[in-house]
Formats: sequence, C-alpha cells, structure tokens
Amino acid sequence: MSAIITGNAPAAEAQAYVDYLEKKYNRKVESLDINIDGDFADLNYKFVSAPFERIRRITGYLVGTMDHWNNAKAAEEADRVKHSLTTGMEQL
Repeated sequence: MSAIITGNAPAAEAQAYVDYLEKKYNRKVESLDINIDGDFADLNYKFVSAPFERIRRITGYLVGTMDHWNNAKAAEEADRVKHSLTTGMEQL
C-alpha cells in the first residue's frame, strides 16, 4: 500500500477503499482519510498529481511542441497571422 491512510477504519477496509478509488478514477491515491460513523464512511482522498502537457491547435494540427516539425511546417507557423485580444474600441 503506497497511500497514506489515516482514520478509524480497519486496514483491510482501508485497502478496499484505496483499490476502489484507484480502479474507479484510474489514478493512484496519495492519501486517504477515513472516518467510520456507524454504517457510513467519510472518505477524504487526494490523488497523486498527473503529468500535464499543454496541447495547442497550430495551423490545423494539435501539437504539444513544434520541435519535430520540418522546415516547411515551421515556416507556415511563422507566417501565420497572429490575432490579438483587443476589442477594437482602442482604435476609436
């Protein structure tokens, strides 16, 4: 068990909650706080941070980086019109 578990649940029940959360959300549980109150269980959990890669749409392609583009595609990106976020009211 790699998750940090606190609370008043027995070890086997706590592991069952960890297994359930990891299967349901397809992510690793970092910590789990369990509060058993009669027939109810309060679960406060935190997942391990997932790596994040930014994806952008550039010249019709979804890309993370342009480092693998050939010279022609890189030139197409450099020649594209860059649009600003102005409202047009600044020109009045």
